[in-house]
Amino acid sequence: MKLLNDFRLILLLCLTLGLAPFFPEPHLWGKLKWIAGGAKGMQLTDWFDVLMHGLPWVLLIRLLILKLTSKNVS
Repeated sequence: MKLLNDFRLILLLCLTLGLAPFFPEPHLWGKLKWIAGGAKGMQLTDWFDVLMHGLPWVLLIRLLILKLTSKNVS
């Protein structure tokens, strides 16, 4: 559970796995455009790819929501 709340690790995952490969465009961005276009021709491996490249971003959003909504008790 500690790893899921490590901001530095999650940010590193977003910048590496979440964006790899970087050229000609981030892989996740290409897949999201494909899904937005109707996902025609996407196979199971493509959906798994979206999951793997998107998971770090989901974890980052989750962590940001937790940090913003938690009450700071001093």
